[in-house]
Amino acid sequence: MLSENRQKENRKIYFRPEFTHCPHCEKKLRRADTVWHKKITMLNGVIDAWSTAYTCKNIICSHKGIFYKSAEAEMLNMNQSSYGYDAQSFLGELDFKQHMPVSELTTAVQEVGIQSNERVRQVLHETTELNGGILLSIEGVQPVKGNEMLYVIREVFTGTIIAAKSMKNETVAELQALILSVIELGFPVVGLVFDGQYCIRLAFEDLLPGLPYQYCQYHYISKPRDCVDRKLKKRLKKKMGFIRDLERKIEQVEIRINNEPDEADTSSGEWAEIKTAKRYIAATRALLLDGGNPPYNLPGMLIYERARAIQASLSRYLNNKGATNP
Repeated sequence: MLSENRQKENRKIYFRPEFTHCPHCEKKLRRADTVWHKKITMLNGVIDAWSTAYTCKNIICSHKGIFYKSAEAEMLNMNQSSYGYDAQSFLGELDFKQHMPVSELTTAVQEVGIQSNERVRQVLHETTELNGGILLSIEGVQPVKGNEMLYVIREVFTGTIIAAKSMKNETVAELQALILSVIELGFPVVGLVFDGQYCIRLAFEDLLPGLPYQYCQYHYISKPRDCVDRKLKKRLKKKMGFIRDLERKIEQVEIRINNEPDEADTSSGEWAEIKTAKRYIAATRALLLDGGNPPYNLPGMLIYERARAIQASLSRYLNNKGATNP
């Protein structure tokens, strides 16, 4: 049975800074704006929380315009979360200390009055009414090579995560068990988006035969382009292997100048040339580390374009010095 506190309507609580006067000029703080407003599910009920910001309006205050907010409000829960720290700690203890399976976890949190999937069901219900069903996407993420794969099923129209599970073997049977947990929610599935992984397609074909599907646009666009761009990046890096030889020559020149203190006038000019050369080398090394943002900003093309810009800058510098272009 739910506690008396949880049976009541959401409690509205307004949080303001723990002090009322400016800590610098001691003038009274004035309300400025609302920092955030959200409903937070706690173990003792759901609260409608408002965090308000206050500021000093004294025009001669050295800290005028700085916003102050409640530390107590910030300790209720994490950003982008609607559950309090007490509810999250309770769930963490059941999961990591008592090692409860998902079914027992769901029962345990519902016994204390936390409806873990109520919000997700509401979102899926609204999506079904609007689009005739839910559109699913499934993908596997491997944080570290050799570790377990984390498979995540997401509703595409709303971006809602419906189910997730870590898998060691990534078999069709394991994937079907994850997919079944979504099908059993009772919402019609109108389509599937995935990265083309063969076992995912087999799992859905057995459970939902005839379901229309398509490849993820990211993978569809990026795979052929990435292959060509990877070869370009490899060739460019190979051509820039002379950088290390230049660094050795610069080191030798530095040693020679340090060993010839009598030639002060000559060494000052050479030091300036050395500093310029080091800047160009540092810029070249930096561009080799750029990974781009595929599939549109490909790293190979970025390296090529920025290398051309560095080469043009170096040519202008050498022309001004009256030297031969590289």
